[in-house]
Amino acid sequence: MTDISSVASSTAAFFTKQTADLSKAASSATTSFASTLSSVQTAIVGRPKTGFTAGPTYEAGTLTGKTKAAFNDTLNATKSALGIKP
Repeated sequence: MTDISSVASSTAAFFTKQTADLSKAASSATTSFASTLSSVQTAIVGRPKTGFTAGPTYEAGTLTGKTKAAFNDTLNATKSALGIKP
């Protein structure tokens, strides 16, 4: 006959292994999701290559910053062409 402590030990080992495997899968899924999200964000918004994560240097590399810069450049060129001084 099988000893009760042997069955209990085997059951505990089984659940411990399943829990560890589930933790690994969850960690892998989280890492994969974060990587995919970062890739999508970079593809849509763009990311500056400066290493900054906030402030004027960061903003200059984003789509919003590039749009503002283009608008300001166009406005300044128009003012210059029309002779408007600030």
